[in-house]
Amino acid sequence: MIHVLIGTKAQYIKTAPLLRLMDEEQVPYRLVDTGQHAEISSTMRANLEVREPDLFIGGNRDVTTIPQAVRWAAGLATRLLSRKRLRYEIFGGRGGVCLVHGDTPSTLLTALMAKRAGLALAHLESGVRSHRLTHPFPEELIRLMVMKMADLLYAPEESAVRNLEDLKVKGTVIPTKGNTSVEALAYSVGDIEVSGNGPAIVTMHRVENLHSAKRVDQLVDQVVELAAGRPVRFLLHEPTDATLAKHGRRDRLMEAGVAMSPLVPHSDFVGLLAAAPFVITDGGSIHEECAMLGVPTLLWRDRFEHSAGIGANVIVSHYDPATIAMFLADPAPYRRPLTIPQTRPSAVVLASLLDHLETARRT
Repeated sequence: MIHVLIGTKAQYIKTAPLLRLMDEEQVPYRLVDTGQHAEISSTMRANLEVREPDLFIGGNRDVTTIPQAVRWAAGLATRLLSRKRLRYEIFGGRGGVCLVHGDTPSTLLTALMAKRAGLALAHLESGVRSHRLTHPFPEELIRLMVMKMADLLYAPEESAVRNLEDLKVKGTVIPTKGNTSVEALAYSVGDIEVSGNGPAIVTMHRVENLHSAKRVDQLVDQVVELAAGRPVRFLLHEPTDATLAKHGRRDRLMEAGVAMSPLVPHSDFVGLLAAAPFVITDGGSIHEECAMLGVPTLLWRDRFEHSAGIGANVIVSHYDPATIAMFLADPAPYRRPLTIPQTRPSAVVLASLLDHLETARRT
């Protein structure tokens, strides 16, 4: 059996192409939702045409605070105590291969579950690194741990392949010649026009930003200044909303005329990105999407994992006032044509998974 264990918004978006392909090819699989973004995920499945999971673990509320994260992680970690119970409750008493994605806490916990239950571990979007353990934290540390455990490592680009070779991983490295985000964007973009006539889009959700008052205030100052001359829309993750509520930041943004709104379905969000004159974000998935859309993008980070668009339409801020000012003074020259590669990484992944199961069956 192929087991897919995911639980965040980004994991659903990037794994959806594979899940839809398995449905199309009538390949049976077990889907388990880990509950890290339980509420958001429940509204996304219909938008992404992903079926309901076979099992929900970790609760039915989004994990948005540190105390909630501790309780959620502890609940999942306790399942590791009994190998027999883990195998039957989480994996339905079936062996095979367990696919996990990315670098979130649920990635690490489900990877540990798979190995504890005696399943092979497959890591989607493997080999992606920032090469600094503390940035982003804990994502970079999680990546390293999961890559060391994985039996099948799906590397989306050549730099990821080289990273895995440098790490001397024991598992098999499979280049997918593209990330599944390519297929996810192609699915959601449809006939959307890349116009640049909408509001500027702002998002922020990474731990290294939300836990730095200096970086949050720097972004708020920039957005307030921008809103004096153009429409700006700030899409809020729940932890971001809570952070902005402190010290009057949200009030400042609203008084400046910034449109504040919760997250929207992926297809709607892609439409907002396509219509934006420019985007400010710290999101890795959004960075990849903007690179393909050709939208001028200021990456609100010091380091990055994905090379897509860097130096072309994506500029890394490094939180440097001069770099930020240069970009915001005239983002238009950074615009590039819409370019969505005609690749199907999900087909590479599925063929590899099926080959692994067939080889295991024969032996």
